[in-house]
Amino acid sequence: MIRWIQYGVIAGVACLAGAAGLTFALAAPPVGTTAAVEFTPDGKLKKPDGYRNWVSVGAVVTPNDLNDGEAAFPEFHSVYMDPESFAHYEKTGEFRDGTVMIKELIGVGAKEATSGKGYFMGDFRGLEASIKDSKRFKDEPGSWAYFSFGHKYPLKAEATKQAAASCNACHPTSVTRRRQQRM
Repeated sequence: MIRWIQYGVIAGVACLAGAAGLTFALAAPPVGTTAAVEFTPDGKLKKPDGYRNWVSVGAVVTPNDLNDGEAAFPEFHSVYMDPESFAHYEKTGEFRDGTVMIKELIGVGAKEATSGKGYFMGDFRGLEASIKDSKRFKDEPGSWAYFSFGHKYPLKAEATKQAAASCNACHPTSVTRRRQQRM
């Protein structure tokens, strides 16, 4: 009798574990299709959360004092890429459909610290995004679209797609140069 109760308990636990696993599998999005960002019904990009947990792909600074006082973008740019797209780029050297990159804009702060002279990050100034999506942005060059949440606080909660021509002027040149450096 006790043996039958043990078998019943084991069978019950196995059924519960199987049901929990099936529920998780059905609820999880398919691999490779996880949405890194969200859009409103009218096509605006919602300000992303959690991007600082993505892959940091670099930070650059183009300060005014190294550019005759007129740098086009006189701040630090810290760039993050969603992990799935980064893994794909590492394997193929190509940006997959669905790639999302987030760029933080941070002003140049102090130029001297206890560690020495240099350029140190100052105030957070803005947030931008670039997204490759061949269905949503099929008419844009390379299927890339660009968004800005603003360059002063408070940042916008949603951003409208920017004119690609103004952004594409720099981006293709930069991508081509990086590809040549990898070869």
